[in-house]
Amino acid sequence: MRWILAILLFLLPATASTAWAEIGQIKLSFGQASLERKGELIPAKVGLLVEAADVIITGKDGRLGITFTDDSRFAAGPNSRIELTTFKFNATTHEGEFVTKVDQGTLAVVSGNIAKHRPDAMRVRTPSSVLGVRGTKFLVKVAP
Repeated sequence: MRWILAILLFLLPATASTAWAEIGQIKLSFGQASLERKGELIPAKVGLLVEAADVIITGKDGRLGITFTDDSRFAAGPNSRIELTTFKFNATTHEGEFVTKVDQGTLAVVSGNIAKHRPDAMRVRTPSSVLGVRGTKFLVKVAP
């Protein structure tokens, strides 16, 4: 699990000078990693903007790090499938909602402004549970 910490430490929070056209940006990509968007697989490359409803997919050697506009940071591990179900964020008020579904694999999260503003506004769903984010850092692992 050291790779998860390394990815999270490397991901820098978004700054005001970052041009965010969508909900986030890929900061790190290793091995087989892609985004599924509207039925198409897009190779994950550093700098690629992430859109709401994208699905993160990694292969057996894949890892992916994303920083979101609310300064949340995700690190997806190998053999993961993670749906970005809902992302709404008001940069002025920090109000929003962030719901993610982990179908399989690992997801390490450092929560951002959405969870800081309202802790129950960030949730992670798995095939067997719904996790409410109450802290700032956590790891979810779902076996295939």
